[in-house]
Amino acid sequence: MSGLTLNAKIDEQKLLLAEAGLDDGPKDIAVDLGCGPGYQSFALARLGYKTVIAVDASNALLAELEAARADEPIRTVLADLRNFPTCVESGSVNAIICMGDTLTHLDERSDVTKLYRDAYAALAPGGRFVLTFRDLSHEREGLDRFLPVRADERRIMTCFLEYEADHVVVNDLIHVRDGEGWTFEKSRYRKLRLAPAEQAAELERIGFTVDCDRQAGGLHMISARKP
Repeated sequence: MSGLTLNAKIDEQKLLLAEAGLDDGPKDIAVDLGCGPGYQSFALARLGYKTVIAVDASNALLAELEAARADEPIRTVLADLRNFPTCVESGSVNAIICMGDTLTHLDERSDVTKLYRDAYAALAPGGRFVLTFRDLSHEREGLDRFLPVRADERRIMTCFLEYEADHVVVNDLIHVRDGEGWTFEKSRYRKLRLAPAEQAAELERIGFTVDCDRQAGGLHMISARKP
């Protein structure tokens, strides 16, 4: 990725995180759960956080982040995001984020609740927990379950959705141009169905104050504060 494209993505996330309240208050430690290539980690650093702990289970994505990192105060950690409490001291963190659609890839709703409780314990008073996720709580029907994902001269990606009580099964169908012909690839995975109102209520039950609860592009964003 070119530096110009990377900086544009970082600036976009910096604005979003500032709108979620992360440009206010102490900025000693921030944690980016499921950091991927680091767009939000860089944004946190540029908002002024002195230490950003970037957690992801992918070596390749962390390597991409490391390659782009110059003197930003970002420390990468190869780990399942559910184990992030081992990386910080309880009550020491000023901001925790879990962005993109990372949250819906957890196995069960109980994993989500545990993550919320762990975030509350890790945050210092006044610290913020910001998350985004895709709202899959409303079931599509019939042909609306078939969704175009991407198409160009080399690749056509389509998915269709199957609904379970707590999950959506995403079936990816991929046609790839191979010389003069096409090859067909397929895969499937499950995502949690998380209703925004239920997630905000769960955070409040744990003790958070929800300050922001709105759409952010194609995702839903919640910003919660530890009193």
